[in-house]
Amino acid sequence: MSSSNDTGDGGGSIVVVGAGPGLGAAVARRFGREGYGVGLVARDRARLDALVADLAADGVPARGYTADVRDAEQLTDALGAAAADLGPVEILQYSPAPHRDFMRPVLETGPRDLLGPIEFSVYGAVAAVREVLPGMRERGRGTLLFVNGGTAAVPHPERAGTSVAFAAESAYAHLLHERLAPEGIHVSQLIIPGAIVPGHVRKDPAILAETLWGLHCDRTGFRHYADDLDS
Repeated sequence: MSSSNDTGDGGGSIVVVGAGPGLGAAVARRFGREGYGVGLVARDRARLDALVADLAADGVPARGYTADVRDAEQLTDALGAAAADLGPVEILQYSPAPHRDFMRPVLETGPRDLLGPIEFSVYGAVAAVREVLPGMRERGRGTLLFVNGGTAAVPHPERAGTSVAFAAESAYAHLLHERLAPEGIHVSQLIIPGAIVPGHVRKDPAILAETLWGLHCDRTGFRHYADDLDS
């Protein structure tokens, strides 16, 4: 892994929570091109190392940090290490892909079935924000990007776990948006209906990364859509 501390726009970094070879890699390339230090957080060490190596081959220095978003201590330790290595976290993207077993039909969903989705989408998001937010508030700038599937906007009876958890995450993020805007901290949500599709005119990873870069730069509004909800 690179030990480069070259960062952009005031010496800050971006950390992507839930980084993978699709959207996470594309975001790393897009923000890294602007000079930001890039930190990537994921559960699988081997896949994370492979992603960092691929980015390095493309001229994008990044560092990987292992953590399960359902373990608040692991997650905050990873974010703290990223800040120490790369510089203050100026941009946090929270975008872990939900587990398939979170998508049970509503009539087959009991209390225990909602624990995982809530830990994943809400507790993890809150832990991540609380780790990076004090530094953002101290500096008077920052961006929090939340990336969710279509059930964040329109609940689906066959995907009860994500429908409930994404709704809660959306409410939390929207509250942050309202409260933090006067402090120079922008909070945005990007909803991506359906799958991320390489080559798609709106949902190709590189196009989505460009959209997220635009949300960081434009700093207007809370909820944005990558594509039509019925697509």
